[in-house]
Amino acid sequence: MTKEFRLRYAPSPTGHLHIGGARTALFNYLYAKRNGGKFIVRIEDTDQLRNVENADQRQMENLKWLGVEWDEGTDIGGPYAPYRQMDRLDIYRGYIDQLLAEGKAYYCYATKEELDAEREEQLAKGETPKIAEKHRHVTPEEREQYEKEGRQPSIHFLVPDDRTYVVNDMIRGEVTFESKEMGDFVICRPDGIPTYNFAVVIDDYLMKISHVVRGEEHLSNTPRQLMIYEAFGWEAPQFAHLALILNQEGKKMSKRDESILQFIEQYRDLGFLPEAIVNFLVLLGWSPGGEEEIFSMNEIIERFSFDRVSKSPAVFDTAKMNWMNNHYLKSKPVELITELCLPHLQKAGFIEEELSADRYEWVKQVVALYQEQMSYCAQIVPLAALFFLDEVVYDEEAKGVMLEEQVPAVLSSLKQHIEDAPEYTVDTIKTILKDVQKATGFKGKALFMPIRVATTGQIHGRDLDKTLYLLGRDKVLDRLNRVLTKS
Repeated sequence: MTKEFRLRYAPSPTGHLHIGGARTALFNYLYAKRNGGKFIVRIEDTDQLRNVENADQRQMENLKWLGVEWDEGTDIGGPYAPYRQMDRLDIYRGYIDQLLAEGKAYYCYATKEELDAEREEQLAKGETPKIAEKHRHVTPEEREQYEKEGRQPSIHFLVPDDRTYVVNDMIRGEVTFESKEMGDFVICRPDGIPTYNFAVVIDDYLMKISHVVRGEEHLSNTPRQLMIYEAFGWEAPQFAHLALILNQEGKKMSKRDESILQFIEQYRDLGFLPEAIVNFLVLLGWSPGGEEEIFSMNEIIERFSFDRVSKSPAVFDTAKMNWMNNHYLKSKPVELITELCLPHLQKAGFIEEELSADRYEWVKQVVALYQEQMSYCAQIVPLAALFFLDEVVYDEEAKGVMLEEQVPAVLSSLKQHIEDAPEYTVDTIKTILKDVQKATGFKGKALFMPIRVATTGQIHGRDLDKTLYLLGRDKVLDRLNRVLTKS
């Protein structure tokens, strides 16, 4: 009987959904769906000091926003509940007791200070740090004395001597580890809470996880986990360790690295689209083959395999991320893009919280003007500021245009034609611009540049007749009057 594909994403609730975590979740989800399997979200919250309130809910909300849905989890339950580690402490205790009874684990009464001092001494001698033999075999008399002193023991796993552990990694191939290079490791802290390396094995086994896909920083944990599988006589899952994501300088991304936005929530707040982020993230390490780069989620699921996942680090290219989001923005209905732009315009104080139907329609047309230009929706604020500010802001190049000799004639003619026009529409403005050309004899840049600069403060911009229309007759006349008065 073919084993069911069951993959999981198991974040710690210590902060926002990081782009690396989102990619890990995505690769697990894609592989599960590609093989008709199940995707599970489990919360690893045993590090109580680092946990952040509601962080797991926010991470899961952002996963759902990306279109990554799960079949089992803390919010929807499932056949292997509970899916939160702190709710599974009684389960872990039974397995810890089994290892103790079988002599595969032991109570260690050494204090942190003692262990740290021994570690420093071993390092100074050039030895691999490992727990001293004396801590493995505590006599009943020593145990009684330690407990009288109030020492709370941790529980260590007894690492087998001179064993080679092999990880058959789906990305990296065969990776070997020698047990002599590893000391006995803690599986349960003095407070009774198990460590990651122990709890993750119990959870993966009991939840029938078939493939463990995670970041390469976990590769060094894998031999310890294989020891625990072996101690219980369990078959280990298949492992795949994803390469790092580097910043544009080729360095490992730090959460303090400000050259790249690190969290999915930041991209969401800026007005990136979830399908663009998914498309971009999947290409950080996975190659579809060929030159094509734009894929829907369903297309990625159809093609995804670990054969095409690289073991080399991927570089986070911000320019490519912006290009990809721009591609998706251009294909969306303007109504959707307007909804994404509204919060940014409101935050900038450009528009009201509640818009009338006419005001909304006008804002939508302004957004439509810049839809093809935006890489993300927060850019609407600097791009469209000229429609909301009372004063025109000129840069040095624009100021130079206003010194050209034809400017007063062009702007005076434009002002007169606008005032005389029976209505003010895009078509009317097109006609007006032609009439100004005839009346003044100026055309091309000599005609259009002064008009654009006087009304917008910019030498480049979107379609001029639409820009003048959306500025409105009164605002255009006011700006022309101010320039003509000064000149």
